[in-house]
Amino acid sequence: MIRPTSGEPALSPARLRRARFAIAAVFCAHGAVTGSFATRIPWIQDHAGLSAGTLGLALAFPALGAALAMPLAGRINHRFGARTALRGLLAMWTLSLILPSLAPNLVVLCGALFVYGATSGMSDVAMNALGVETENRLGRSIMSSLHGMWSVGALLGSAVGTLAAHAGADARAHHLVAALALTVAGLVAVRGVLDLRGDQEAEAPPHFALPPKSALLIGAVGFCAVFAEGASLDWSAVYLRDVLHTNAGLAAASTTAFALTMAVARLVGDRVVDRFGAVATVRAGGLLATAGGMLVVTVREPAAAMAGFGLIGLGIAVVVPLAFAAAARSGPAPAQAIAGVATITYTSGLIAPSAIGAVADASSLVVSFGLVTLLAFALVAGAAVLRSKPAAEVDGAANQDEPATIRP
Repeated sequence: MIRPTSGEPALSPARLRRARFAIAAVFCAHGAVTGSFATRIPWIQDHAGLSAGTLGLALAFPALGAALAMPLAGRINHRFGARTALRGLLAMWTLSLILPSLAPNLVVLCGALFVYGATSGMSDVAMNALGVETENRLGRSIMSSLHGMWSVGALLGSAVGTLAAHAGADARAHHLVAALALTVAGLVAVRGVLDLRGDQEAEAPPHFALPPKSALLIGAVGFCAVFAEGASLDWSAVYLRDVLHTNAGLAAASTTAFALTMAVARLVGDRVVDRFGAVATVRAGGLLATAGGMLVVTVREPAAAMAGFGLIGLGIAVVVPLAFAAAARSGPAPAQAIAGVATITYTSGLIAPSAIGAVADASSLVVSFGLVTLLAFALVAGAAVLRSKPAAEVDGAANQDEPATIRP
């Protein structure tokens, strides 16, 4: 984590507000790429001639790309500064949306999704790091609402994707237009974020940061939530089409329902957590997500399945922002803890789609979402690890951070 030096001038409230709105817009653009991709997965599957099993294999490649590339984000930030690094990484991510729909077969799709995952992971780490630093300078929680803006972007992207699927539009044209528009929007948004620069004489960050033992259980809770998120986002449309035999437009709308509940819950999440606490919020969310999973796997009606996916999104929405906050309080090296938890959680989200495909190929998609339901219930038992530590311990951990400078 990067913090200002003691001699650094304070930023004006107006500048901090501008930085908050800018990083929120970045989160929104990032989410829109994911939503745009997820709603057209059935089209991509048909275009490349893939079964559920081979689609699951292809969807493992974003996880591989992210796992290899995410640790590089810290070094890129150190070398170029936060704003410049985010500008380049976000543009690479938005433009990568073009690649998967162009793939004519499994091999090419795997390569396209490797690039898609690598750029997603690096830009995700960069924008979350800036989000945490913006929160530090504002002196109040904003991470849940920032992730809410990511969900708003996923909702917007999936809504456009739903319309495109309903109209029978070619995903190649749809993704080309979406990628260009999101690239422009992202570059404009990045102009307003904080430009943090670490000590250039200090040693560069390590290539890979393992989480300390104190953060492993926090990472496990984040793993469960993000697994459910990745599975629902990428497979809900396929579930409605293949299990419940709905049309393409209604199938894509299930992804929109999931993204909608995620967005609403995250946008109000900071207020809920302030009132009820992290542990109670996550326990209640775990129960809601479990109920949603039960609807998906037991009721054979499209409306019930869509409601189930919506409840899953509502239940898991605030877990990841709370996991990042808990990681920062978990020990004397908050930066290392956050990096490790981020690697666990986001790799989980990228592994989830391929794991769902593998289970579906061996049994069925119903069994796959039975696994998602079990992981959702695990949030109820694991919520206690997100309990706040005393303020003195938090301050002691914060003092371990390295100094930084900030540019307007």
